[in-house]
Amino acid sequence: MTDTPDDILDNRYQLLELVGKGAMGRVYKARDLRLGGAIVAIKFLSQTLLNQRMRDRFWTEASICAQLGQKSIHIVRVMDYGVHDDVPYYVMEYLQGDSLSDLIRQQPLSLKQFIKIIRQICLGLQAAHQGIEIDGKRCPIIHRDIKPSNMLVVKDTSLGELVKVLDFGISRVLQEDADVAQQTSTYMGTMVYSSPEQMEGRELTVLSDCYSLGIMMFEMLSSKLPIQAETHSFGGWHRAHSTQAPRSFQSINPTLRIPKLLENLIQDCLAKNPKDRPQSMVEILKAIESLDKGNVVPGSLTDRIEQALDRHGSRIDPVDHLTSGSRPRTTSLTEELYRTAIWTLPTKGNITFCAPLKVLDRTIPAMYAMLPFDEIKTLKLKQPNNRVYKNFLCCAAPYPLIVSITGIYNRFCHDTRPPRWLHPFIDMNTPQGKLVLQLLGEKGIYYILLFAEEAPHKCAFVIEVAINAQLQSQLQEWSILSNTWQVAGDAATYKQAARNSLKNELDKIKARINPELMTPPLLSP
Repeated sequence: MTDTPDDILDNRYQLLELVGKGAMGRVYKARDLRLGGAIVAIKFLSQTLLNQRMRDRFWTEASICAQLGQKSIHIVRVMDYGVHDDVPYYVMEYLQGDSLSDLIRQQPLSLKQFIKIIRQICLGLQAAHQGIEIDGKRCPIIHRDIKPSNMLVVKDTSLGELVKVLDFGISRVLQEDADVAQQTSTYMGTMVYSSPEQMEGRELTVLSDCYSLGIMMFEMLSSKLPIQAETHSFGGWHRAHSTQAPRSFQSINPTLRIPKLLENLIQDCLAKNPKDRPQSMVEILKAIESLDKGNVVPGSLTDRIEQALDRHGSRIDPVDHLTSGSRPRTTSLTEELYRTAIWTLPTKGNITFCAPLKVLDRTIPAMYAMLPFDEIKTLKLKQPNNRVYKNFLCCAAPYPLIVSITGIYNRFCHDTRPPRWLHPFIDMNTPQGKLVLQLLGEKGIYYILLFAEEAPHKCAFVIEVAINAQLQSQLQEWSILSNTWQVAGDAATYKQAARNSLKNELDKIKARINPELMTPPLLSP
């Protein structure tokens, strides 16, 4: 692969321009031809994969990065990866913003901006440190290269500042096969942020990330480093990290006023012995939260969403969720739905759609569907036998579209037939679509309103479907990001491309879930 623009990578990605270059590789802006020209970023790592061991390790590390991007809004999302002419690459979301290193190079951050940014970084690191499933075992993921240039601050008029952690773990692929001389060279540019144990080549834990974070926090508030090496060399920085006491903020700038709690937190992160540092990102986040709440912009969209994500936890597992039963219940809200919900579209054809619905004193996300009367009757009379699967798929580009997926199986009405699948699309290019997504993320529940084909004038059955915490967290994330999704070309063409892409994924889900829904649950003896 050359650096020539318009090269096509693996018959899919058209390289447009080189947007970044560093010690670890080159980053290109590219167009995904399979998704209607959606813009992505592609990073080619600087070192070729010289043997099968390195190649296998790259596949493992890239897979981990892809999973991490699904766990937290604050970790850059990796969407694809591969090897071209022995050069590894990975494809990630294209983000436009400022590197944290550029921001603090201009001047130190205010305390208010520091708190907003560091909270988001810690939330991303917390999600990684909580781990992912590898061969049936939950393994914490260590970043190993925390520094300002690996933090991207994306600005948006409605979001404020959204922070993304970049380059999670990929660099480890290139380091583990290196000899001592090569290891020394790979520290160039990041030695100043490495923990003593990392400089010494010892096995790392999440506490190494805490140390690197401490150095970065000090720099964010002062534009200076807490530790200075006599020479910019591996040996010089090794001695500095191992023996030198970190400087205080006052020694750098006597007029700088940092809350004592925050200064103590940073000094604790910089402890030489890992046991003396905060033992998790949870501890660091608690300390940050205990700072003066007035330093955080109250009521901003970013803060409200972050608090919601904190309450519900980061995403850990795949979002699809299978439950036994549909949890119908008789409440005043449900009764009101039976009484007032009406079908608003033409009554002919297999039509399913989502819409916000005002009922009593609230607005709820509702899914409207029209089915044969006999099927609805059985689903209602044999409620305990309803087995429900729910999921959501998202396509941000080339057209912002989400498909809401509900699979219902009841052996008394479906028997050997496939389950009933309801999968309306939610158009995120419309105010109504954005509101539906917002409600789904906020409520953690949606209501299926079933109308009989033979008598569509009145709602025949209401099914209340609860969304699990992981799926709700994902919907909240999409609600944030949807404000940045735009249509870059012909809307009708791109919308159809997005529908086709989502339908392909939907078909795969149906093929996988149909047998599970149709298999009776095991009964306890």
